[in-house]
Amino acid sequence: MFSKLLDEPAILAAGVILAAIQFAAALPWLWAVDPKGFERTTRSPSGLAAVLGGLLAAGVAVALVLAYRGESANLEAYGRYLYGSVLHLQLLIDLFLLMPRVLVWAWPKGGAVAQAAYREGWRQPMFWLILVFAVATTWVAVYVPYFTFGDDFKMMKQIGFDIAMLAAILFGVLAASISISEEIEGRTAVTLMSKPVNRRQFLVGKFLGILMACLALTLVIGWNLTFALRVMPELDKINEAVDPMPLQAGGWIGPPIERAVPSPPGHVVARGAAAWFADTLAHSFGLFLGFGQVMILVAIASALATRVPFVINLVLCLAIYMLGHLAPAVVKVTEAGGGAGLGLVGFLGRLFDVLLPALEFFVMGPAIIRETPLDLWQFGWYVLTVFGYAVIYTAIALLVGLLLFEDRDLA
Repeated sequence: MFSKLLDEPAILAAGVILAAIQFAAALPWLWAVDPKGFERTTRSPSGLAAVLGGLLAAGVAVALVLAYRGESANLEAYGRYLYGSVLHLQLLIDLFLLMPRVLVWAWPKGGAVAQAAYREGWRQPMFWLILVFAVATTWVAVYVPYFTFGDDFKMMKQIGFDIAMLAAILFGVLAASISISEEIEGRTAVTLMSKPVNRRQFLVGKFLGILMACLALTLVIGWNLTFALRVMPELDKINEAVDPMPLQAGGWIGPPIERAVPSPPGHVVARGAAAWFADTLAHSFGLFLGFGQVMILVAIASALATRVPFVINLVLCLAIYMLGHLAPAVVKVTEAGGGAGLGLVGFLGRLFDVLLPALEFFVMGPAIIRETPLDLWQFGWYVLTVFGYAVIYTAIALLVGLLLFEDRDLA
């Protein structure tokens, strides 16, 4: 094996490049685990030499695996399910660590409130219970037959996106209702206001901290969903379906990634990793489409928490979620049918359709269960416009919450 590496230095270079990418992705969370040790290592020549030696050893180990496996199909599977998934998970951890720090740097006082709310969200048992339940439900959905005559994969994909969305909504609404209400009722907010942190920084900071925790929950469930959608066709060959969005994403990101790693075995591993990230890119559109609903409902829950207790807030958010989905259907039904009895129903439907968020735009099902596949980038533009609508509605909800919070007596 070592002689083969000496004869083909490109394989050794491929191993070092693959190991270096994983090492670079690990640097942020290594620093977060032990900041002082990380700083000592970077300032010590001997520490840097040890790190470079370990990196070279890891590169040699990866190169030996490449030389042993050659260009086998298993090597591509290793690149997708082992290398690509681990790299994706490391990048998610980096994002989770850097988000609150960037916010504190950009907005010191409000960012500090957001960082505290974000950490509180991670530490709550509710966060982990919802995450475990969502992951378990996703895998149960893999094994459940849907009797759709070959469209079980599409049903599973839609259910997976719905699970990610509902889990984040459940956690976000509960966290906003409990955290903000308890701090106001328990007079903790009075202490914060004397720091000085004004009411705007308190409410918006709390919202952003809870929203970052919801984003972390969504992305972890999405990482698990990518595994589940790849495993499902392997369990039953009838579920083998051509998913056009990942194929389009792979055609865009695959060749550059494959060319970045030298040697034929390196190309195979890179092709597998590119396939994983193509799936991730395609699925991210569905995840962020659902995250728009999460952002709106967490903003509404945060605004209501300044005035109403937890139970009432929860009931109102549930009613807004249901009416936001039902109001457009009620309007269509009442416009199609006649009769005086439908007049009041039609008026209420139109009223709710105007005032409440148009949540039907955030549904992923019509993009999945269809005969003609969507173009990935056109659908991405649609997701971007809908997400922009979510940002605007969120800003309005927070503005109303600030108006309600200004008149609230905290003493």
